[in-house]
Amino acid sequence: MVFLAGLRTALGPTIGLIFGVQAIGATHAIITKSEKYYDLFGSLGFLTASVYSLYAPFMHSKSNTAILTKGSLAAFPPPISAFHPRQLLMTSLTVIWAARLGSFLFNRIRKSDGKDSRFDDLRENPIKFGGAWMAQATWITLTALPLYMVNSIPAAAQPALGARDAIGLGLWLAAFLMEVVADNQKSKWRKEKNEGKHQEAFISSGLWSLSRHPNMFGEIGIHASEYVIAINALARAAPFFSPGPALAAAACGPIAEALLIRYVSGVSMQEEANEKKFKDDPRWKEYTSRTPVMIPFVGTTKC
Repeated sequence: MVFLAGLRTALGPTIGLIFGVQAIGATHAIITKSEKYYDLFGSLGFLTASVYSLYAPFMHSKSNTAILTKGSLAAFPPPISAFHPRQLLMTSLTVIWAARLGSFLFNRIRKSDGKDSRFDDLRENPIKFGGAWMAQATWITLTALPLYMVNSIPAAAQPALGARDAIGLGLWLAAFLMEVVADNQKSKWRKEKNEGKHQEAFISSGLWSLSRHPNMFGEIGIHASEYVIAINALARAAPFFSPGPALAAAACGPIAEALLIRYVSGVSMQEEANEKKFKDDPRWKEYTSRTPVMIPFVGTTKC
């Protein structure tokens, strides 16, 4: 009960903001029958929720006696020193990731006249189209759940940064680099193909020679790494959360992200489309027989 009460108090306003932002985007999309801003609103959802979750405890401090600074109610806006370095670190990492991915995806859809094949069967049906936006709101809520929970715990109640936080940061940097490099390599490959510099049917160079979906593997690693950074804070979260349930709940974020990418909207969809397109190409068969689906070097080649 302590955990549920703390979760509701800390996350309720943040979750409400997430769904509110997506509802605005959904309204515009349904009226215009366009998914052009879908990914941009996804990025905006992460940005607003991340920053809001950082400041929300101070915004509601007058009604939350758990938020105290040296015996007095915290002033708003609080100085940077009022935040724990872990909160600033995790919020910064999420903002950097969301801004980068959002701008990349928005530029990509702009170049395709605002069309995304994922919505071909949805945009004419307001209920299904709106449902896609609410699904995105759920994704934003779950994926960054470790961050929202850490930001709800007062700085004074959190342990100092330690070795686990450093490991998490190192893993995050490696995963982020993999995602950025893989995306840039594919963009460059596609640009050169459009310019007639090569006639390759699919990319199989660079990181794409080590994994068929290196950008998605990096994406999963990014969110798993943030969970690693959150562990020390959540493990000592009492009385704000019960530590055991808090760790389990926060783990739902990276697990849901991994399952979504691997089996729903990412890898499985692309693998199915590629198999239909290249199934008779011996080069594709050779590429898929030697290149892991996700994890470089040790991953399975079977989807």
